Amino acid sequence: MIEVINLTKRYGPTVAVDNVSFDAKAGEVLGFLGPNGAGKTTTMRILTCYLSADEGTAKVAGYDVFEESIEVRKRIGYLPESAPLYTDMGVIDYLKFIAQIRDIPKSQRSQRIKDVVDICGLEKMIQKDVGELSKGYRQRLGLAQSLIHDPPILVLDEPTSGLDPNQIIEIRNLIREIGKEKMIIFSTHILPEVSATCSRILIINDGQIVANGTPDELAGRAQGEEVVHISIRGPRAEIEAKLEELTLISDFKRVKSDDGVCGYQIMSQKGKNTAEELFHFVVQNHWSLTELRQEAISLEDVFRQLTGNESATQLTTP
Repeated sequence: MIEVINLTKRYGPTVAVDNVSFDAKAGEVLGFLGPNGAGKTTTMRILTCYLSADEGTAKVAGYDVFEESIEVRKRIGYLPESAPLYTDMGVIDYLKFIAQIRDIPKSQRSQRIKDVVDICGLEKMIQKDVGELSKGYRQRLGLAQSLIHDPPILVLDEPTSGLDPNQIIEIRNLIREIGKEKMIIFSTHILPEVSATCSRILIINDGQIVANGTPDELAGRAQGEEVVHISIRGPRAEIEAKLEELTLISDFKRVKSDDGVCGYQIMSQKGKNTAEELFHFVVQNHWSLTELRQEAISLEDVFRQLTGNESATQLTTP
């Protein structure tokens, strides 16, 4: 549905998008992450034909965004960070206006308006002016305008920006439902949004793609070793002597010792089934196990690792 190859965009001496390449397939909800100024919005504006690139190519639904921009626009629904609304219009009048400029046949306009009102939960707002709507409902209306021509692809730039927690959940659920039928790219700074909604993640930093994969894939590749937390009831000196003998452990450190229970953080190489081996280790030595858990790296950890310093290793799919 989307194919981007070596895309570059400069603003004077500043390189906003630097040789970016990725693709997106039908049925995907693709999360686009990055710190402020990373190049997310610029990339989205190029894909939606609002900006031209200096180098590279981009195709949407098989059409070149530079040579066939009208065909691309017909197949994309775009919700920029600031929803393009006219506050002095009524909700229904606004949707009629969008249907007209989207060149939807007159015979289909009423049904398309009804469909997007139902999908976006605007039934109670249709008699109001846009200026009377809360920010959450304005976002819903902005989403409705991006859907009214029934495009196969949606591009949503910070769709939950500035919303309260309840509104965020509502928009998240809406995106998840729409994503069952359409290909969606959306950017956000709210990392739980991505874990809850996206099937794949792109992380961009300083204009370059530094990660590409599912949340689990990125976490697995970012974590260089397994970390297991274990608490054992038994003699401390004996426990630590025997831990020293375990070849699967690369390092360990004691994190607590009270009431006869010793807690340790165990480091080992990935793929060693460390937690299972430690369970058998405790049983064989006739000690009591009070805690055993494997530490999982979070999406926030991955994001900070990749965007917090210039030497971060890229985590892209093979």
